[in-house]
Amino acid sequence: MIAFLGQGRMGVPMARRLVQAGHEVTTWQRGTGGSAAAAVDGADLVITMLSDPAAVLEVLTAALPGLRPGATVVEMSTIGPQAVRELRALLPPSVTLVDAPVLGSVGPAADGTLTVLAGGEVSGCREVLSVFGPVRELGPLGAGAAMKLAVMSALVPAQVLLAETYAYGEAHGVDREALIDVLAGTPLGALAERLRAPAAETRYALGLAAKDLELAAWDGASLATAARRRLQEARAAGLGTRDLTAIVDHAGGRSRARAVPINVATVPATNGMYSHAVRVGDMLYVSGQAAFDERGDLVGEGSMTAQAEYVFQIIGRILADQGATFDDIAFIRTYLTDMEDRREYGAVRRKYITGTPPASTTVEVSKLFMPGLLLEVDLIVTLGGR
Repeated sequence: MIAFLGQGRMGVPMARRLVQAGHEVTTWQRGTGGSAAAAVDGADLVITMLSDPAAVLEVLTAALPGLRPGATVVEMSTIGPQAVRELRALLPPSVTLVDAPVLGSVGPAADGTLTVLAGGEVSGCREVLSVFGPVRELGPLGAGAAMKLAVMSALVPAQVLLAETYAYGEAHGVDREALIDVLAGTPLGALAERLRAPAAETRYALGLAAKDLELAAWDGASLATAARRRLQEARAAGLGTRDLTAIVDHAGGRSRARAVPINVATVPATNGMYSHAVRVGDMLYVSGQAAFDERGDLVGEGSMTAQAEYVFQIIGRILADQGATFDDIAFIRTYLTDMEDRREYGAVRRKYITGTPPASTTVEVSKLFMPGLLLEVDLIVTLGGR
């Protein structure tokens, strides 16, 4: 049996390919009920296709109790080699780990024409991976993750460069169609055609492209760094869920925004009266986060530890969505209904905020907006240079 964790734009068609190939598949999606541990129970092969390293680590940590000895975990998200090493340290030695991110978007995922970039020992899962497309066996564990980021470090900046080329042409009276025709005769022809106009359907989200370049950041990457900043500006302007081709409009100055609301799909929805966060330039202002789930039910009743853990997990998702970490928190404010709980809260906070302590305020209040809530936490985060 195969357990497929993640049912986003890529996960749904990939899981469907496995079923069409005759495999018994159990699917699981965050935020829809049921535990990850139950989803992987009894599975010989567990596949993850999630948004970022934080999501993969969170889900596989939750799945640990259900993983059977001898199972194989195939990590197919784009998370980079460092996160793959962290996963290897997390999983029991009896569980085999393969990293196998893919090249291609929604169309190839449905057609089975993705390119699978595999690292580690793939003999036990090669046949399954071939359902998605050709498998490139690249070497030891982490080699697939490194190759994926290396490729994206070329492809993504090239698309940003072309978007800026179109903006230059527009500013100087160059006809867009004529420019694309000229570029068609160059090595950039295929990409130039893809960026002819922003795609109506999201195939490769602009926010994920920014995340990929953030994972691939290194000191010598001057061109990729400039492209990353351009994508971060576009994400801050509200284009994160649009297809990467939306960078064309952004580069042309048609998508500027001053204050951009941020509401992450994996964080329980608001009541419509506020956003979970608002980004203004390189600053992120995070609303008070409390321990209630997607149904509006209290999480961890009576337990400061349980509520604090839940709150910091939610904060981690919001930060990851904007390419930030707990190290980027500039200011944190905590409201406690009982100051006697501060040591229990502090123990959880220190698990997540491990670097230089941010500016901080902790106050006691008589009550919070929902009966049973013991704390609420809001933040100011700096995103400069990301």
